[in-house]
Amino acid sequence: MRIDLDTYREILDTLTRNKARSLLTGFGVFWGVFMLVTLIGGGKGLKEMLSNNFEGFASNSAIVFSQSTTKPYHGFRKGRSWSMSYRDVERLKQQVPELDVVSPMLSHWGATAAFNDKTSSCNVKGMMPENQKVEAPQIYYGRFLNEMDMAQCRKVCVLGKKVYKTLFPGGGNPCGQMIRIDSMYYNVVGVDYASGNMRINGRAEESVVIPLTLMQQAYNLGDSVHLISATAKPGIVMSNITPRIRSVIARAHHIDPTDEKAVTVFNTEIMFGLMDNLFSGVNLLIWLVGIGTLLAGAIGVSNIMMVTVKERTTEIGIRRAIGATPRSILGQIMSESIVLTSVAGMSGILFAVLILEMLEMANTTDGIVEAHYQVGFWTAIGAVVLLSVLGVLAGLAPAARAMSIKPVDAMRDE
Repeated sequence: MRIDLDTYREILDTLTRNKARSLLTGFGVFWGVFMLVTLIGGGKGLKEMLSNNFEGFASNSAIVFSQSTTKPYHGFRKGRSWSMSYRDVERLKQQVPELDVVSPMLSHWGATAAFNDKTSSCNVKGMMPENQKVEAPQIYYGRFLNEMDMAQCRKVCVLGKKVYKTLFPGGGNPCGQMIRIDSMYYNVVGVDYASGNMRINGRAEESVVIPLTLMQQAYNLGDSVHLISATAKPGIVMSNITPRIRSVIARAHHIDPTDEKAVTVFNTEIMFGLMDNLFSGVNLLIWLVGIGTLLAGAIGVSNIMMVTVKERTTEIGIRRAIGATPRSILGQIMSESIVLTSVAGMSGILFAVLILEMLEMANTTDGIVEAHYQVGFWTAIGAVVLLSVLGVLAGLAPAARAMSIKPVDAMRDE
């Protein structure tokens, strides 16, 4: 059988158009899957990075500190300055039994730590051992403060990560070494590697922690405290007991119990709730955008298959005339649709995983991954299943049209 040049060119043009359409549609599916997986992984990494800022910080806690009064009370004019004392800690423990931990803190800004010829600026914090339940340290060397340090006013300290690396650039365990802070020497008993930004009175990595009782003597602070950190017992909502906390402290210092600025109670529960709502909204947006892009790609696949079926009407008619069953025609169209979506979709997943791996490597410091961007195994499986479903759905309409073609009509089609 001889085929003239015009017929050959027509067949070649048809194949070229089908190939171009398939590549274009495959790119649409590829881009949709790539966007979905990348957005899921990026959202996961972003959430982890933001969560690291609050790592180790109790979510059911409150921070109490003093400011100038804004209301007159008991003969005192507004605008009066005042400060809390250690007795406020005992008052809260006794009068607010719903509290689990009540820990005071003192702070001194702009101090200088020195070891041999190395110096580092730092913040000195006077703490109690109970403060670990409010903002948990990540002890890399040694230990944290204990009760004996408090009772004996030991001259010991726990270094923050940045201070440690500046004073001891060669690394190693610094416990037992003597460092000087301002004009006083301290024995290093631990190194805290906590690096979250959600820290009380300054970042942990830039701080040096000493016993609160020692700081009261060393800096001549008497029994005053700069702030009080508290956590609620399990099952207790901090927002419900915040007015009582304010009232207990306000009455002892002749302050209006309704003066929320004078006795400021910063409730971290509200902040963590806002963060959870933010992440929920971001996840919803990610899935909406990703699935919408995938659906657009699936619609493109369906349209291309419809055009392909129309151009292959004669071929389908001939196959039907020589004995091809509707099921075989259906299988051919569906398989082409599924293969097209699967190949393009799997390529999109692989490329997205590669990009996420590069992002993860870029966020690695000292061998520690700061944020994990890779999607989970079941997420990838879910994406594959979704691709298969979309491939089936995309091929349904073209397959139905192909099955409806009658052999006689197809043979007459030009």
